[in-house]
Amino acid sequence: MVLRTALAAAIVLTAACSGDQAALDKRAQAREHLRSTVTIIPPGDEIISFPALPTPGPGRPLPNPDRNAYFGDLHVHTEFSFDASAFGTTATPADAYRYAQGEAIKHPGGFEVQLALPLDFYGVTDHAMFLGLIVEASDTSTSISQYDFAKPYHNINESVDGDLLDMLSRSKVFYGFTSDVVANLLDGTIDNEVVNTVSKSAWSQTVEAADAAYQPGTFTTFAAYEYTSSGLHRNVIFRGTERLPAVPFSRFNSRNPEGLWDWMDMLRKQNIESLAIPHNSNGSNGSMFMLTDWAGNAIDQEYADQRLRNEPLVEITQVKGTSDTHPALSKNDEWANFEIYPTQTANKELSDPPGSYVRNAWQRGLSIAAGDGGNPYKFGVIGSSDTHTGAASLHEDNYFGKIGSFDSSAEKRGSIPASFLYGAMIKIGAPDMAEEVDGETYLEFSGYKYWGASGIAGVWAEENTREAIYDALRRKETFATSGTRIKVRFFAGYELADAQLNSPDLVSTAYRSGTTMGGTLQANGDRQPTFLTWAMADPNTAQLQRLQIIKGWLENGEHQEQVYDVACSDGLSVDPQTHRCPDNGAQVNLDDCSRTANIGAGELKTLWQDPNFTPGQEAFYYVRVLENPVCRWSTWDAIRAGEKPRSDLSATIQERAWSSPIHYRAVGQQAFKGESKL
Repeated sequence: MVLRTALAAAIVLTAACSGDQAALDKRAQAREHLRSTVTIIPPGDEIISFPALPTPGPGRPLPNPDRNAYFGDLHVHTEFSFDASAFGTTATPADAYRYAQGEAIKHPGGFEVQLALPLDFYGVTDHAMFLGLIVEASDTSTSISQYDFAKPYHNINESVDGDLLDMLSRSKVFYGFTSDVVANLLDGTIDNEVVNTVSKSAWSQTVEAADAAYQPGTFTTFAAYEYTSSGLHRNVIFRGTERLPAVPFSRFNSRNPEGLWDWMDMLRKQNIESLAIPHNSNGSNGSMFMLTDWAGNAIDQEYADQRLRNEPLVEITQVKGTSDTHPALSKNDEWANFEIYPTQTANKELSDPPGSYVRNAWQRGLSIAAGDGGNPYKFGVIGSSDTHTGAASLHEDNYFGKIGSFDSSAEKRGSIPASFLYGAMIKIGAPDMAEEVDGETYLEFSGYKYWGASGIAGVWAEENTREAIYDALRRKETFATSGTRIKVRFFAGYELADAQLNSPDLVSTAYRSGTTMGGTLQANGDRQPTFLTWAMADPNTAQLQRLQIIKGWLENGEHQEQVYDVACSDGLSVDPQTHRCPDNGAQVNLDDCSRTANIGAGELKTLWQDPNFTPGQEAFYYVRVLENPVCRWSTWDAIRAGEKPRSDLSATIQERAWSSPIHYRAVGQQAFKGESKL
């Protein structure tokens, strides 16, 4: 999270006026160094061991060979992340795991937050860079707090009153911390080992909290962290905790994600298994899914193998927007404009859509493979939250933001007009932090109005254990939701055409004779595959409206795509010409967010064949399922405050889920190493 330029400029001006220009110059040099070099701290190779977990007691559920759907979040920040701590977060990893299991915890805004239903798995993913440093710097009893750079952060969380002055103060902390630490590392003021010692301690506490909360068969936790580099962010998830690196690999070790993959491969040779999950590709300005490698070289088979081996999944949705597709990329997709966060992750400039969205990446993968390179983009998808409070905010009707005291109220989120106090402070301190809509003044920090109450990772696994859930992630039998708990099944095969949809053996038959989501279906002569897709509604939210299969392929070297509605609610039928369901009439009353009753489906299930199937033509297929419309969180905020919803924001949304794709491979094309089972 980076604050808007106007706010940063206001802070710089304040510091310059106080005679601190030399310090500002030093910070600028440090930032430039961080951008232009690869390594600040050489990566270590120390491995540490953690105590063995206790043997599960009696009563553990038996594994289900047909697999269960489990819901979780693998993108969670606590006080050990320098930005979360600057935003007022005091939740520890242990607090985050209590929240995931259904307990209430305190939000930085001063109120308690609690999930309506517990999650099945959770992974705390604090930033590896500066891991635990602000917590240590703010505690005056620690040795690192005695460094000059740490003194502005002393006792930062002693009073969190949540007003704009407090936010400006915390913004200054956030803005300066990175540059201060980097500058002190570069000039030798701070020894590398000092940073490593703090990070090692925080990492050990993170792993210990995960182990303490793990309940095999009931609730799963993972040792995990976030690698962050220039808009190319990844969460690294470890399969187990018996042996782990003493310090996570960070941007200090390399800004190049390929360096991270080398490190993961090195660990894998020592039987330490992990995978990385990129996120916020939508804000990467095209750099997440490039047509070249980091150095600008053409993508070859070796690169594709390594990337897919280490990154089998991508986070398709989270608070900072959805990365499925963009209206500029999918002009014939009526549902492409869903929770789009338009700017880059690191600044307020617009993010270029090509190379930034998942569907486009799958298409690019086909292009690269057609040009004799490997396909590095045959990944599956999950959703997660990217919460910076330890607590995922997943419900439109109870959205409490992402970054602590900064977006803890409707006024701060920009969903209702700012009070006179806020408006006056904004106009005096940073004019660009205010915007006029319909004659009202709204607070505008960093595009908070575009953020969403999203998302959730779904997996199909035999049981709720680290091994089973991790293996589901590895084989890409995963799906994503925008915050609700829709379940999605997806299979393809040549023996499914005669499957009985109501048979109790339907799923076992599909596993036995077909390929599930995340897999690749090899062409079988000219035979046409049948697709089985099955979506089940979240009983606590809106009913399902339509079930879709989205196809992507190449034709004369050009990217092509088609959205097919394959099942409709309320007994409606798909139009064979438009491939669309009729509108089922579901509406939302914007006076109170009530919805049309008795419309929609509790489940949608069908067998489908592609009406435009071309034997031997490389393609991918994935599922998208849409609920009936509901009020967006910003509309809920406005209604509760007695205000009209902003006219420049969508008043309603259609919550949805996405499956991982099934790739159809032409005859003669073989699997490459990156797809082999580890």
